[in-house]
Amino acid sequence: MSKLIISVSGVRGIFGDSLTPQIAKQFGEAFATTLPAGATVVLGRDSRPSGQSLQDAVIEGLISRGINIIDIGIATTPGTAVMVKHLSADGGIVITASHNPPAYNGLKFLSSEGRSLPADRAKKLKEIWESCNFPPAKTSGQVSTNNDVHKVHTESVLKIVDADAIARKNFKVVLDSINGAGCQGSAILLNQLGCQLVHINNKPDGQFAHEPEPIEKNLTHLCHLVKQEKADIGFAQDPDADRLAVVDQEGRFVGEEYTLALALAFVLKKHKGPVATNLSASRMIDDITSSAGVELFRTPVGEANVVDAMVKHNCIFGGEGNGGVIDPRVVLVRDSFVAIALILNYLAETDLTVSQLINTLPRYVMHKDKLPCPREVIPEILQNVKGKLASSQQAKISEEDGLRVDLPDCWVHIRPSNTEPIIRIIVEGKDETSTRQLAQQVRQIAEDVLKKQ
Repeated sequence: MSKLIISVSGVRGIFGDSLTPQIAKQFGEAFATTLPAGATVVLGRDSRPSGQSLQDAVIEGLISRGINIIDIGIATTPGTAVMVKHLSADGGIVITASHNPPAYNGLKFLSSEGRSLPADRAKKLKEIWESCNFPPAKTSGQVSTNNDVHKVHTESVLKIVDADAIARKNFKVVLDSINGAGCQGSAILLNQLGCQLVHINNKPDGQFAHEPEPIEKNLTHLCHLVKQEKADIGFAQDPDADRLAVVDQEGRFVGEEYTLALALAFVLKKHKGPVATNLSASRMIDDITSSAGVELFRTPVGEANVVDAMVKHNCIFGGEGNGGVIDPRVVLVRDSFVAIALILNYLAETDLTVSQLINTLPRYVMHKDKLPCPREVIPEILQNVKGKLASSQQAKISEEDGLRVDLPDCWVHIRPSNTEPIIRIIVEGKDETSTRQLAQQVRQIAEDVLKKQ
C-alpha cells in the first residue's frame, strides 16, 4: 500500500489506496473541529474523475459536524480561494492533487483569508485527524451551490492589469489547460483580454493528455503548436491551475522558473516593496529584487511557507519557481490566471517578444531532477551531499528545508517533496557544463545511498 502524504501542502495519496473516501470524510470532520459552530466552507475540486466521490465524502464529514457548505463545482485552487474571500466564508477545501500523476488525488485546506493553512494550523489539523476525536454537533450543516467562481476570479485578475493595453495588441495565445480545472476560467480571461485563443486540452474531464506537471518533456505538443500557429506566446497550466509554464514565440520552452521572474520584473516596475520566494527558486529573483532595491525573503518550499513570509513582512508579491505566482491584490494563493495577465501586460507595455523579454533578465542554467526515495533514507543522502560539497570555505549551508549549499558560482538544493514520495535535486549555475556536472554528482551520491537499501 502506498503512503498518504500529509504536509504543509495538504493531503496527497493514490485514490483507492492511501487516499479513500473514508479518509476524506475523516479529514472533513477534523477540519470542522477547527472552525466555529455553524461555519461555512467553500468546496471546489479539480477535474479528476475520482474527485466526485471524495467530494461526497468530504461533504458528509463536514455537514455531520454542523458545517455549511457552498459547493462551487469544478474550480481552480486560486478560484476557490478567491471565492472564500468573496463569500466571507470561514474556510475552504479544494479536492486536488495539483501536478501529481492521474492516480493521485488530495485535499488542500484554506483559511478564511483564502490562503493555505499556516504550518501550525496544518500540523494541528493532522493531529486532530490522527486522534479521530471529532466532537458531535447539535445540528447538521446545509449544502448550497454557487456557479460564480470563473466570473469572480477573472474579474479580480482584470483589476490588476491594463486590460485595454493588452487587448490592443490582439495577442495570439496557445493555451494547454490539460483538461483540468482551468479550462473555462482561463478562456474567459483571455477572451476578456482580447486575445486570439488557440485552446488545447480544454475539456475539464480529467482525462489528462500528457503527464500533468508543466515541465518541458510534457509540453512538446504545445511547443510545436505555438510555432505552427505563429502565436505570440504559449502557456501551460497544471490540473488545478495554480502553476504556469511559458513557451516563447518560436515554440521554445522558456521554463516555469521564468514565470515568476517575468511577473516579478513587471510588478516591480510599477510598485516597490518586499518580495518572498522559496529556497528552490532561481537566483534571477535575487538579481531582480536587488536591482529594484527591495528586500527578498527566502522560505522553505511550500506555498504556505511563502505566504507566511509575505504576511509577516507585508510583501507586495511572492511565489515559487515552479511557475507559481502569488499577488495579494487577488489572493494569497499561487495563481496561473494572475501570471498570464501580468506577463501579457509586460509584453504589451514593452512591445517586445517573449524571447526579447527573457533576454532582459539575468541568465542562469538550472537542472531539476527527482528520484523515488523512501523518507527514512533522506537524512543519509543529505549528510553525504553536505560532506561532499560543504568543504569549501566559501560554502553557505542552509538546513531549513532539506539541504541547500550556496557556492560563489552555483547552488544546490536537495529536499524531500511535500507532495510525492520522491527526493528533489535542483542545481543552478552560470554555465551548462559545470551545472550539469554538479547535478550528476549530487544524483550519484543519492543513488549510491539508495543502492545500499
